[in-house]
Amino acid sequence: SLTMSQNVVIQVGQCGNQIGSCFWNLALNELQDFIENTRDVKVLKGAKPVYNVNGNSFNHAVNCFFKNETATRSSTRNYNIKARAVLIDMEEGVLNSVENGNICHLFSKGQVVKSCSGSGNNWAVGHYEYGNSFKDLIIDAIQKEVEHCDSLQGFFLLHSMGGGTGSGLGSRILRFLDDEFPHVPRLVLAVYPSELDDVVTSPYNTLLATNVVTQHADAVMPVENQALIDICSSLPRRRLDKTRAEVTNGQPLHGRGRTFDTLNNIIANVMLHVTSGSRFPGDMNVDLNEIPTNLVPYPRLCYLTSCLAPLQSLTDLELPTRSVDNMFTDVISKKLQLLKCDPFQGVYLTCGLLCRGQVAMSDVQKNTYRLKKLVNFVGWNNDHWKVGLCSVPSRLHPYSLLSLANNTCVTTLFSRIIHRFHKLYRRKAHIHHYLEVSGMEVVEIEESVASLVTLIADYEEVKTPFKSTPRLKLK
Repeated sequence: SLTMSQNVVIQVGQCGNQIGSCFWNLALNELQDFIENTRDVKVLKGAKPVYNVNGNSFNHAVNCFFKNETATRSSTRNYNIKARAVLIDMEEGVLNSVENGNICHLFSKGQVVKSCSGSGNNWAVGHYEYGNSFKDLIIDAIQKEVEHCDSLQGFFLLHSMGGGTGSGLGSRILRFLDDEFPHVPRLVLAVYPSELDDVVTSPYNTLLATNVVTQHADAVMPVENQALIDICSSLPRRRLDKTRAEVTNGQPLHGRGRTFDTLNNIIANVMLHVTSGSRFPGDMNVDLNEIPTNLVPYPRLCYLTSCLAPLQSLTDLELPTRSVDNMFTDVISKKLQLLKCDPFQGVYLTCGLLCRGQVAMSDVQKNTYRLKKLVNFVGWNNDHWKVGLCSVPSRLHPYSLLSLANNTCVTTLFSRIIHRFHKLYRRKAHIHHYLEVSGMEVVEIEESVASLVTLIADYEEVKTPFKSTPRLKLK
């Protein structure tokens, strides 16, 4: 029998739930494609996806991120699937649209925790006020999802770092997970605001949330809004055909009012790649729990810069197909990183290369040998690459690649956070809104600044050559 591991996705705040909704829609579409391409599977189409299945491959693809909520299983093994997810927000808007949208059948009421007043773009309100009052409800919802898992592999947390609920309550939930499930890996996809963000207090929220995430996450994939906007602006835009519209929730990825849909689509596709090794078969699959084990050499140095190639496939099907060699070159390009950073200005501690589709091991070996000559790796790590090969391609391209790099260039993000924070804090602007919340103290702000400064110093220290003591020679 096939041993199956399950993962639970926790979506927090407006940003986290919008990305999560896009991910579940695309994951369901990929699952449908996988079903149709599997000979021993028959699909019973209806208002809700109910599958009559035979085959361990399908069982594995379903059970990783979906669960069967049918009361009994017949000999034909009928599946009425639900997402392994918990949806949390302190405003009703986004969650109401999810509950009434085209993927509402994936979620039950017990998976949704919401309020109506919001956090007011205040980290302290989300972290302490809502974190205390909703603690039992949130832990209970997560515990119920865990009980549906035969072999829990990890948690995947989606949230933003600039708002109140995403940064405050999202980071508090990370503490809950560390306390309640200390031995289960915690992966975080954190969306960082741009410098032109319309939330005035986002510098405070980002700093405070980053401190908590650094302490309690096993691996963090930071994504910066400004980097996504620059990428979308630089890529050519042409008229999208019907196939592309179906892939992206029936919405075009360009035009006025669609900016955030475009950004969310890119982030959701990053999630699809990260989780593909857990969902589908492959010669060298990488499960979620392998990512922190192989790519995080020290607990605090857990930030992984990501780059997806070919990104053009997310914006225009009419563009010519990128070659495999060009795809590997793209993932080290400064212009295509999902953070505003230059990997050539930093040093690689480790790097994961997660391939999907028609990518041969010989192509991987050739290109990793070539890339090793172009980038800088630390001298104390000889096993630089963690390679994953998933045989099931994405819907948009016969082959694709996601790079997850633990690179010291991530310190440029931390430096920008500190700079934006001091512009407000030197005037003590808006700080009274935070200190009015019960549990929030000035010392926590100062500790967060010191923690981020230390994190920058830690990254700088590991890239310096290690001076070893010469061995004594016997006469």
